[in-house]
Amino acid sequence: MSDDNDTNDQFPDRLSVDPNSPYYNAEILSRDVGIRFKGAEKTNVEEYCISEGWVRVTAGNAKDRYGNPLTIKVHGPVEPYFRDKAKS
Repeated sequence: MSDDNDTNDQFPDRLSVDPNSPYYNAEILSRDVGIRFKGAEKTNVEEYCISEGWVRVTAGNAKDRYGNPLTIKVHGPVEPYFRDKAKS
């Protein structure tokens, strides 16, 4: 049974939490994805790219003109993981 989960544990190179983004994937996000960035747990990640080595994090409570949170792109090693796998 764990073999089935292992095939589903592949992360896309790029993933976004914004439903309007072409990199949004509801199936993967429903599994409670965690992000380690430079070895530290990040909870404010809006989007990541593994191959390019960056994350977009929210910049406080600032909003753009459309009401979306402002983000900052930060470069470094990105390690996505499923929180349900980390507990077991």
